[in-house]
Amino acid sequence: MDLPPESSNAEASRPNKATDSARAAAVFEQSVAIMARLRAPGGCPWDREQSFESIRTYTLEETYEVLDAIDRRDFPHLAEELGDLLLQVLFYAEMAANEGRFTISDVLEHLNRKLVRRHPHVFGEEASRAAGNRADVDAAVEGSAAAVLRNWEEIKAAEKRAARDAQESSTPTVERAASRLDSVQRALPALTEAAKLGSKAQKAGFDWANWRDLLPKLEEEIAEVKAEAEKSSAETAGSEKVGGSSKNPGVQAELGDLLFTAVNLGRHLGVDAEMALRGCNLRFRERFREMESAAPRPLEELSADELEALWAAAKKKLAEGIEDGSMAAFVTLAKATAGA
Repeated sequence: MDLPPESSNAEASRPNKATDSARAAAVFEQSVAIMARLRAPGGCPWDREQSFESIRTYTLEETYEVLDAIDRRDFPHLAEELGDLLLQVLFYAEMAANEGRFTISDVLEHLNRKLVRRHPHVFGEEASRAAGNRADVDAAVEGSAAAVLRNWEEIKAAEKRAARDAQESSTPTVERAASRLDSVQRALPALTEAAKLGSKAQKAGFDWANWRDLLPKLEEEIAEVKAEAEKSSAETAGSEKVGGSSKNPGVQAELGDLLFTAVNLGRHLGVDAEMALRGCNLRFRERFREMESAAPRPLEELSADELEALWAAAKKKLAEGIEDGSMAAFVTLAKATAGA
């Protein structure tokens, strides 16, 4: 597919760039066509075997990479990461199209209608209502961001009421009783959701009395993970994975119980599980880097005992603050640890 040429005027090099709508549309059309080709017969075997469940992990990963690029103010990299995130949208839409559910056009139409519906102060009240707005809001915001946000929330609430009413009238369902846990958003990161669920349950008296009571529970959950893993290994002769997602729902469920318990142990100790894990990840990076620097040979060529010795030495070095230039001392420390 031929694309319109890049703009060559002087404005293109200035920070304040104007979007070339024609080029953006052409490039997006090309992306949609590429995704369809990858999923079509004769396309990419890996892409063709993916499912909504198997690529969820990648969606979360790409989202965090976007946030990381923003935190680092790495805008050239941010453009690439936003592309990777957009790929996830195209992937989901193409899979949905393959199953006859919806297409990327439906996704964009929903987005466009929502933007017009929730911005009556920009597109006019008539256009907003034509796009589905049923809320009675004052479009004369007079440059007030707070008024815009207030209108947005009122229109959004009206949308949810309309959607709920439509569902109730078209699909008879068993009514679910309200729960105090309903206020905990399902879309939160899993660690945060687990802590908030535990906190809400605590207010109803359903909680461990103190952090010590969680230690036996952790041991219980570890035993259940072990039992389920051994059962799965016996049945499948090894855990089979597809797209990074285990095919063993029993192991996944038990590991989830273990993580939930660990998160709530942190809650009782006043520790945010997300921050604790991020700190652990950083320590692992630093220690592993020290291992790579001190290793006499590539890590792949070392024995398990040698790797363990390097790891222990790296932990000790970082804990004691050995000077970076003292590599000989670090190697000696690793050898001493191996002999211990």
